[in-house]
Amino acid sequence: MKKIIIICLFFALNSCSQDRDISLSPVAITLNFAHSWGEDDISSSDFDELKFTNENEQTLSINRLRYVISEITLIHESGEPTVLNEYNLVDLTNEAGLSFTTSESILPGDYVSASFRFGFSNNLNIDGAYPDLNTALFNVPGLLGGGYHFMQLDGMYIDNNNQEAAYNYHVINAFDGSNSNDTVETSFSVNIGGLTIGSNTNINVKMDVSEWFKNPNMWDLNEFDTNLMGNYDVQLLMNQNGSSVFDLVSITQ
Repeated sequence: MKKIIIICLFFALNSCSQDRDISLSPVAITLNFAHSWGEDDISSSDFDELKFTNENEQTLSINRLRYVISEITLIHESGEPTVLNEYNLVDLTNEAGLSFTTSESILPGDYVSASFRFGFSNNLNIDGAYPDLNTALFNVPGLLGGGYHFMQLDGMYIDNNNQEAAYNYHVINAFDGSNSNDTVETSFSVNIGGLTIGSNTNINVKMDVSEWFKNPNMWDLNEFDTNLMGNYDVQLLMNQNGSSVFDLVSITQ
């Protein structure tokens, strides 16, 4: 009887060790962010020039682009999740945060899915919680729901009068000023897919900025250019357009 118990215990322990090898040392991963307008790569050297054309055939420039990513989540093949409550401000304007290395909290191995969040989920979008984002003036006024911006995309465009006009494509939680209880979470998860985590894993992601203006909602800057943060319906449109802006370029080890 004792032999049967010992054999069963051996197989049970062996099965668990195959699910996840906890003897491995945790590692960090690095996320690298590139940017494009359609097929053309862009950097801060392309800023302040009226060189981009959106789907609505409007000519525009970019003079600021920065956004937050948070909650890197990995699901191990055993089904066990790893959630890193870390965040990074990607700022193409001064080329800061384009490469972000996590804390050493991830066990090497095969993961069936990996994702990060654009913006902050409601439980982390806490007013005043992140001093560095406050210093960067990335916070949202209390009258608009508080918390933080998810993205600030600013520039100029040629309006219907053939004049240069400003646009401020700022993404926050959709906030209804007439009903403070009607706040819709407009952050969203970006799924990278399955991957193997090794000792030096780099995940290379690209944002196609042009997608913010076309898919699925074609954007008319003459109609929606500034004062968008307090527009509940427009924030929902932005959330829809965000579904196609990120693409996985490659994973390197």
